[in-house]
Amino acid sequence: MTTSSRSLVIKTTAGADRLEACNQAFTVAATAVAAGADVSLWLTGEASWLALPGRAGALELAHAAPLDELLAAVLAAGTVTVCTQCAVRRDITADDVVPGVRIAGAATFVEEILAPGAQALVY
Repeated sequence: MTTSSRSLVIKTTAGADRLEACNQAFTVAATAVAAGADVSLWLTGEASWLALPGRAGALELAHAAPLDELLAAVLAAGTVTVCTQCAVRRDITADDVVPGVRIAGAATFVEEILAPGAQALVY
């Protein structure tokens, strides 16, 4: 862990279909990273597309930080993961995603959320 004794695991299923919820998840993740928390951001469902180069930057929400900047902030000091099943359903492979993004499954997610001191949020 970083300077925090707690970790924050954020899971979002929201992408372009629910841009406000998606941006909220990314904003909370980036803010927690800036605060020194150990952050893991999970992209599932429609949010999976945002792991592809250029996708986060293509979405804009008025009065909100750009998603590509928030993603970069999380990647700089945290972990970003695309759900394995979600990736497979969308034909997304490890070669397709932004450098630093991983693809992992439910076992990894459960391990993270059950770790001592972990807090999980779902958007």
